[in-house]
Amino acid sequence: MPKIVISRTQKTAQCYVEGLDNGITLEMVLIPDGSFQMGSPENELERRNSESPQHLVNIQQFCMGKYPVTQAQWRAVAALPQVNRELDADLSQFKGANRPVEQVSWYDAVEFCDRLSDWTKRQYRLPSEAEWEYACRSGTTTPFHFGETITTDLANYRGTDEEKYQRSGSYGRGPKGRYRGETTEVGSFGVANAFGLYDMHGNVWEWCLDDWHNNYEGAPTDGSAWFDENNNLSQKQNMAVVRGGSWITYPGDCRSASRADYDRDYRYSNLGLRVVCAAGRIL
Repeated sequence: MPKIVISRTQKTAQCYVEGLDNGITLEMVLIPDGSFQMGSPENELERRNSESPQHLVNIQQFCMGKYPVTQAQWRAVAALPQVNRELDADLSQFKGANRPVEQVSWYDAVEFCDRLSDWTKRQYRLPSEAEWEYACRSGTTTPFHFGETITTDLANYRGTDEEKYQRSGSYGRGPKGRYRGETTEVGSFGVANAFGLYDMHGNVWEWCLDDWHNNYEGAPTDGSAWFDENNNLSQKQNMAVVRGGSWITYPGDCRSASRADYDRDYRYSNLGLRVVCAAGRIL
């Protein structure tokens, strides 16, 4: 097996810190505006038809959580006044203040953003699918923001083979690795992308605003969320998009272009969230 070389560089990112209650903070990173090719090329290993056709998307700058929302941050916001629905302050299976919150439904995630917005007087929300992929890629075109392959030294995913589903714990020429079987603390691998975001591959799937579509035919090109009928979030009933892969998924599911769909009311131990703040722009 060829040797995998890991190269690290140091960069700086613009960010601000949002103060929550009880000394808990939320670090937000500025994502600059730009354009990118959304989706995967036809020759990308393990790509799916749902990642086609590739299309140019123009993105306005926004701010995004440096990490997935942690359990400490979730508890702090769950203690704030209710907007539309109750929130369970202690819903995660894998306990730890700095682990990502999980077992979060899409509706829970939207309520979290609504409470955070009311508290801070800034508009927080889930990212659009296009914003998520743009932020993850951070200028790259490879399957992962750190290159052509992935290892369990860089991210938390299922790094072992599964005969039942005929899935491999390695991606391309990359090595097999560990299967931790649980989440890890956010940022624990010490690997950020060029925009300064951590854990974009693996750990927990991250909810996006968008309704699920089987491919990108007719997708918006301005970075906005893609809704079928209306943009009233409280009335949404169909499947929503998740991105990034998780601790339980295989490396191919953690690619920058990989996408999946879940019912909005599902609460699994691999479903979490990351928030954005975009100066009032949702659509």
